[in-house]
Amino acid sequence: MIKSIDRNLNRIILTYKELLGTWEENIKEYEEGKTVTGIARNIEKSKNGIFVELKPNLVGLAEYKENVEYGKPIDVYIKKIIPEKKKVKLVIV
Repeated sequence: MIKSIDRNLNRIILTYKELLGTWEENIKEYEEGKTVTGIARNIEKSKNGIFVELKPNLVGLAEYKENVEYGKPIDVYIKKIIPEKKKVKLVIV
């Protein structure tokens, strides 16, 4: 998708993130109390949790757990969805 055109610098700025949907659009596919599969992405800075990608442009945070293989599929339980903060709390199952 073309994000902007800078004629002065002869540049076209492209983006694909907007094509992945907004947080609000993507979260509609999920509900609290369901178990889904995501991809373990990385550890939160203070090692309090693990970021899990549910969909491109939609990430939740699960409590830290040993022996999680990053970049691999992982089953998580959706504990809480907080729309006003755009947060999803997860539990690794």
